[in-house]
Amino acid sequence: MDTAAGHPAGGRIHDIECLRAVAVIGVLVHHLQGALYYWYPEWLGRLFAHFAFWSGVDLFFAISGFVIARSLLPQLAASAAIPGASWKTVLAFWVRRAFRLLPSAWLWLGLIMLAVVAFNRSGVFGSVNANLWATLAGMANFANFRFADSFMRYEYGASFIYWTLSLEEQFYLLLPLAAWVLRARLAWLLLALILMQFYLTRTTWGMSFRTDALAWGVLLAMAQGTPLWKRMEPVALRTRWVRYPVLLTLFGAAAWLSADSNSATLNWRIGLIAILCGTLVWLGSYGRGYICSAGRLKTVMLWIGSRSYAIYLIHIPAYFFVREGLWRMGMAGTPPPPYSLFIYAASAMLLIAVLAEANYRWIERPLREQGVRLAHRIQQADHQATPLEPRPAPISPT
Repeated sequence: MDTAAGHPAGGRIHDIECLRAVAVIGVLVHHLQGALYYWYPEWLGRLFAHFAFWSGVDLFFAISGFVIARSLLPQLAASAAIPGASWKTVLAFWVRRAFRLLPSAWLWLGLIMLAVVAFNRSGVFGSVNANLWATLAGMANFANFRFADSFMRYEYGASFIYWTLSLEEQFYLLLPLAAWVLRARLAWLLLALILMQFYLTRTTWGMSFRTDALAWGVLLAMAQGTPLWKRMEPVALRTRWVRYPVLLTLFGAAAWLSADSNSATLNWRIGLIAILCGTLVWLGSYGRGYICSAGRLKTVMLWIGSRSYAIYLIHIPAYFFVREGLWRMGMAGTPPPPYSLFIYAASAMLLIAVLAEANYRWIERPLREQGVRLAHRIQQADHQATPLEPRPAPISPT
């Protein structure tokens, strides 16, 4: 339950977790066409003509910037007065991120390669050569370089979504160093990045390195708790008749801007999408239920949000697995039977839910806790140093 200060027990903000759920649902919907449905469902075509949902990636970026900076920046500030403590804080941060992200990411890269070799009679997973290069790019965190180079030119492989993970991991590598060196001037660097990207031409390379939503998230974390942040709390959203239209407008505007195919307006559209995503994170940062109030829907959204990383990693191989399986069962005719639309979707969503739960319980959560313990030992290695934070409690299931 959220506290009066807007922060739930354990440090997580429920509204931010609900935004994670919204982001990953958007990505799931965006990849239905092409990744799951090899044909062109008429209703989906009409929907995507007016609304696209790849802006869920930008929402993920804004959330990541906020959550990471909210944890990292206060620790760096606290360690600044202790000789030799700052580099331990940075190293501990990298250890936590590595244990949090890499085991699951590498596991699913390996499983994708296994599927390419052993469950790919229809060719849906792509060629062995392309996937070998994609696996290397994902493991070495240059997938966004490969994605930009390959886009509309040559086959990437089944792990193409790893471009976003590589960008985030590059961000996790550089943010603590920039914060350590620049300190209070970090905000000016972030604002410069936002303004630069708003006016520069968004080529494929620019789209693969877009950091404006990440920067907005960090700026929000820096502002959180300040008098201005407190004065700007949108208390009117406590009334659901105000909250629902506002949220629908923000989500709808991001989806509408994403669907515009005019390349001449791409620069400012991406900049506006980043602002909209930052606005949603700002609303969620108060933890007052402005994104998702109590009820069954919130329970479902918290489950999805807590497993959003696993869902993101799993959904493309799950889509391809379903396509391969149903192709082997003879359900891949052209056009497919009318009922196959539901069968494809239901099979994929069930498979994603089961695998995401298994990944969360047996891979992601245990190794994340191990990373937290190891990071704590790094920060406490010097017995003369003042502890920077209390010993971490076990991570809650949600």
